[in-house]
Amino acid sequence: MGEKKLIQSIERAVALLEIIAREGGSAKLSTIAEKAGIKKTTAHNILATLEALGYVKRGIGDVRYRLGARILNLARIAGDDSILRKRLRPVLEQIAKETSETVYLAVPSGDEVFYLDVVESKRSPRANCLLGRRERLEGSAIGLVFLATMPGLRKRVLATRSDALGRSICEEIDTVARLGYALDLERHQERVNCVAVPYYEGGEVRASIGLSGPSTRLHRDDLNACAWVMLRAVDRAHRMNLRRPSTASEGLVLSHVREDV
Repeated sequence: MGEKKLIQSIERAVALLEIIAREGGSAKLSTIAEKAGIKKTTAHNILATLEALGYVKRGIGDVRYRLGARILNLARIAGDDSILRKRLRPVLEQIAKETSETVYLAVPSGDEVFYLDVVESKRSPRANCLLGRRERLEGSAIGLVFLATMPGLRKRVLATRSDALGRSICEEIDTVARLGYALDLERHQERVNCVAVPYYEGGEVRASIGLSGPSTRLHRDDLNACAWVMLRAVDRAHRMNLRRPSTASEGLVLSHVREDV
């Protein structure tokens, strides 16, 4: 059988991702181009495309290309959900104990939300169990967290569903980015209010923790109070080095949240 013909641009893009991975997750343009055996301008153009798609990233003033959230998401899909679930189960249980409401863990899955775990409230009425469900990002508090904290995700959603994010949702996404958590007041589900906070690892948002309950019991002020309970619980988990050593970007979750709400 003859040798299969490869598409050069795809072959090069994959090679650049592998080089960044082998360099420890980040590398300078000159290093990437040299190891790939291509010109810096060619490497730059490929990396610019990968950056726009969320597979690599660079911070402001950063000269190194790093693996982005989307490539890390692919690794997550490949099999570390159970580790994340085990690591964060005590956090969910603590939040549920303090608030007496339903608390759940969700992760980004492509351009959707996937619910990994839930601790249901013992109170009645309570929100429906979301375990094992997938849903679109737009609308829910969990989805707003991912759209606000994962660079490029908003563009990818608009690229596949041009009418998905209206002006009001985009304004909410900007508010979430400013405050550090998201509220959903009966927008996603009738008679149910929700709040969600991000969970960081290595400077990347790996998951979101949400809390929901009947709108007759959980008003805006209650949700804001619950948000602080949730943020403190996540912060404690990092400070206790739950499974992994904390970094400055992971441990100081509360430092990114405004108090003027």
